[in-house]
Amino acid sequence: MDAYRALEKRFTRLSAVNDAIGILDWDSQTMMPAGAAAGRAEQTATLRVIAHELLTDPHLGDQLGEAETTGGLEPWQAANLREMRRLYLHATAVPADLVDAASRTASACEMAWRSAKPASDFDGLRPLLQAVLDTQREIAAAKAAALGCGPYDALLDAYEPAGRSAEIAAVFDDLAIFLVDFLPRVLDYQASRPAVLPLSGPFDLEAQRQLGLLAMRAIGFDFQRGRLDVSLHPFCGGAEQDVRLTTRYEEDNFTRALMGVMHETGHALYEQGRPETWRGQPVGAARGMAMHESQSLIVEMQAGRGRAFLGFLAPVAAATFGGAGPAWTADNLARIFTQVRRSLIRVDADEVTYPAHVILRFRLEKAMIEGDLALADLPGAWNDGMAALLGVVPPDHRRGCLQDIHWPGGAWGYFPTYTLGAMIAAQLFDTAQGAEPDLVASLGRGDFSPLRRWLERHVHAQGSFYPTPALLTEATGRPLDVAVFKRHLERRYLDA
Repeated sequence: MDAYRALEKRFTRLSAVNDAIGILDWDSQTMMPAGAAAGRAEQTATLRVIAHELLTDPHLGDQLGEAETTGGLEPWQAANLREMRRLYLHATAVPADLVDAASRTASACEMAWRSAKPASDFDGLRPLLQAVLDTQREIAAAKAAALGCGPYDALLDAYEPAGRSAEIAAVFDDLAIFLVDFLPRVLDYQASRPAVLPLSGPFDLEAQRQLGLLAMRAIGFDFQRGRLDVSLHPFCGGAEQDVRLTTRYEEDNFTRALMGVMHETGHALYEQGRPETWRGQPVGAARGMAMHESQSLIVEMQAGRGRAFLGFLAPVAAATFGGAGPAWTADNLARIFTQVRRSLIRVDADEVTYPAHVILRFRLEKAMIEGDLALADLPGAWNDGMAALLGVVPPDHRRGCLQDIHWPGGAWGYFPTYTLGAMIAAQLFDTAQGAEPDLVASLGRGDFSPLRRWLERHVHAQGSFYPTPALLTEATGRPLDVAVFKRHLERRYLDA
């Protein structure tokens, strides 16, 4: 057990370093004065080097080998060792010079993208984006050799451990066929109903903040181990025992900030609910980005936009902002939160159209990594995919293939986790309703505790003990089932 105990100590140190990076990153996006940027970059870069050295130390490979052959581990320790090995393979598979090249090309491309996007200048960005794609292909090849999988799956594994694109493609193809037929049906149904009544602002920003805090308390956020702040883009970050989340406020629309708070609180509950006895160890970490996204969407989409909770929220929101009349009824609020449109922009898309955006990006990035799509042909392929999946064609690259930061920033293999998370959320919520008969009624009282307790037992407290498919099967009694997500969409958007 000596080798295993040494590994636990090493990963406890690594966790502490990563927690420090998390707090520094949060501060840089919320409170840090602009003049501190250069110093902060040096601080975080130094800590990241330390973290990388902890994972690539040659002694670590020897300790892993010894611990794996010695045996005698408890089940959670064996799972912990499995996760240690995966992190080690990712860290050591890529040569240091390629890591450096990937970081530099992504930084340069991301900075150029900030100017190229508003100018719709794909041709100007293309040489830098090609450099990013080339380095990602090299990384994919190196990791594929170490992990024993295909190149795209090697990149996917960093975000969704053991995820396999062939399985995802089959699920996404099924869902895409459904969505192409479902979207016009929903649009026709909504057009046949009376017009949605708008909510008139302005909406006081402090009142919005208080409403968000009320929602966080209802959901069960622990303010002794976290806080809410403001940033340009909402996110959940911080440290293992100090979860920081942010939102942004708009004076003319309180619904975006509120749903942003609920979304990030779902992420935060997962972080706050991770098993205390496994703290600082890989087995205690959240189980990949698909499961993490499911936790934000089960709070925001499944519960937060459901009729029961909106019945509670409507009078509270009206009192908060001094609203009155038919626009502030639960029915109208529900229709506001479930409006469907053929959208060009992923981040503004609704629950029905969002998966189509993700499916398109998954198909395109996989084709580019595997050499089946040249970068020069991306705009045309993008527009063709938008026309086929959503019935719209972007009029320019700004609203087309340049809209996301992921590819310029080097995040290839991330996109599918968004829609996998939505499907997992629907399946978890469906099972939780059956297991907790008072769940929906409690949401109608603004009480998330039955849902939260169920998630704590079946998801949060499990950490990374199970791979994602096994975790979902343990929680719901079956593997991922796209039919559950389809039924959820049909009930919400056609039976309302």
